[in-house]
Amino acid sequence: MRVKCVICDNIESIDDHSFQAKKLRNRPIHTFMCKSCETRITERTNERIATGNFRLYRSNNEEEDW
Repeated sequence: MRVKCVICDNIESIDDHSFQAKKLRNRPIHTFMCKSCETRITERTNERIATGNFRLYRSNNEEEDW
């Protein structure tokens, strides 16, 4: 299966029977990111977290006990 990175528009091929290919076929909302873009984003995010000015806003999902 040929896939295109959403950031750098690099075209790669992945195995047709892999979990990632199945996820991309069945759920179009999922996007593909190449390994170089993924590592670059991870490194930059970790650098921002290390500065102390980075806040990750997550919603508090409280489960109700019925």
